[in-house]
Amino acid sequence: MRGLSMFVAVFLILFAFTLISVRADSGKWAGVDETVVERFAGKAGRPAKEPFINWGQGDLPLFIFLIAGATGGFAAGYYFRVLFHEKGREGEPKNDV
Repeated sequence: MRGLSMFVAVFLILFAFTLISVRADSGKWAGVDETVVERFAGKAGRPAKEPFINWGQGDLPLFIFLIAGATGGFAAGYYFRVLFHEKGREGEPKNDV
């Protein structure tokens, strides 16, 4: 029962964050870069330019997320026994991997 209530709580929190992000994307709330930094840079004669690597468009963020997930999954799988099963003396995990 505790697992179910934890799942429902996490689901409700994620749902709330999704609603907040949808409302923030409507253009009503501009970021600090747009409201402050770009304005002062424009006044100083240094307008914004295109970034060398554009992280916000295309599949690059998805690829980075994929690599990070694969790396974390490999590490968790490699150390699974140490993390969850094997116990040494005085309840400490064994470090023989």
